[in-house]
Amino acid sequence: MNNEKRMLSPEQHEEILRILKARFEKNMDRHKDLEWANIQARLETNTEKLWSLCEMERTGGEPDVIDHDKQEGEYIFYDCSAESPKGRRSVCYDREALESRKEHKPKNNALDMAADMGIEILTEEQYREMQRLGKFDTKTSSWVRTPDNIRKLGGAIFCDRRYDTVFVYHNGAESYYAARGFRGSLRV
Repeated sequence: MNNEKRMLSPEQHEEILRILKARFEKNMDRHKDLEWANIQARLETNTEKLWSLCEMERTGGEPDVIDHDKQEGEYIFYDCSAESPKGRRSVCYDREALESRKEHKPKNNALDMAADMGIEILTEEQYREMQRLGKFDTKTSSWVRTPDNIRKLGGAIFCDRRYDTVFVYHNGAESYYAARGFRGSLRV
């Protein structure tokens, strides 16, 4: 996607900052030692990343700061919506899986959508880290980054939370379900 399309209007810029600040203040337990002013300053100088956060928000991800990489100076955002983001469900895992379907193809796939949004799909480790911040995906599930050895055999993995436990499952990468989407991360 070209950079012209990754620009926010002044109104969109202010709106996403307002939303992110309100979410940050409402969920201080996710980022106890961080200060909004520092995060906002970083966002103000990274407008393309702010566009990506706006896309995360637009598709129902409810992005929030979950950590600060002091070495790199980057703030880490994850989709923190209670369930897998609504605007990213009913997608298969990747383009290869999408192209392999003969009929009843989904409209998109998780990896291409994430790339178009400028975000990374969560890994299993990141997904488990997110689950320490709350209870997510108790009714839905989310594709996670699949190891190459599994993907080469036609599979993909997804996670959810049931019975107060995080589960990792497998499925054919071409499968898609109304209750399965994906969650992303973004470093700013």
